[in-house]
Amino acid sequence: MTARNAARWGLVATLVLGGITYSSWLLEFFLDTGLDPVTSFLSELDADNQKYRELFGNADVVSAVFVLIAAVLGISFTSRRRLYLTGWVALAVFGGSTIADASFPLECSGDGCPSSAPDGLLPQLHHVHALTSSVAVFAIFIAMIAFTVGAYRYREHRFLRTVGLGLLILTSVATVWMLTTNGIELAGGGNLGLGIAQRVQVLGMTLWLCALAYAMWQAPTTTDTPGGNRDVPEEHGSAR
Repeated sequence: MTARNAARWGLVATLVLGGITYSSWLLEFFLDTGLDPVTSFLSELDADNQKYRELFGNADVVSAVFVLIAAVLGISFTSRRRLYLTGWVALAVFGGSTIADASFPLECSGDGCPSSAPDGLLPQLHHVHALTSSVAVFAIFIAMIAFTVGAYRYREHRFLRTVGLGLLILTSVATVWMLTTNGIELAGGGNLGLGIAQRVQVLGMTLWLCALAYAMWQAPTTTDTPGGNRDVPEEHGSAR
């Protein structure tokens, strides 16, 4: 196996493992977390007062490390077209922000929090966790958009042009749903499934990481050259 093929398999593996570990929140349906998935944020799972905080917090860190490795491999061993390079850099930012996210968890969530603890619909707004979470979400959206636009621009990675685009749309709709629900809640209109919206959003991100892995696995590597910067769209066949 050549170094390039080994790097490609490493890239595929780290993207898949990053996606799997980023979905550790699914364990909340098998553990007694004391949080309502319909109304709670995923960030509350690893709040300082939660009994499973180490599990969920460490899973986020492991996921972030996998994504960071994938980003480095992507930058180093795939064609450096501008849109794809933007995507890999954005994924690196996502990984770094997710590590910071786990390093600065919420102090308290759920029942039993002292009255002085941040509460309400958006307890994250009272904590540096708000910044790290926002940067992470923004970064992975940039990556999703960059790779999707790149797949169309360079006429390759058909899987990203179909399944990847569908997951980008799903994640975007869930984000709009979450923001809208947030506004309604703040206006006193009740909760319309804020927790569900965020879980759909994160599930879309997780599946997209796996979709990117599949696209990288399908991509031929025989004509790739490190450091190449070909931004001219291909008229026929694969651009790789």
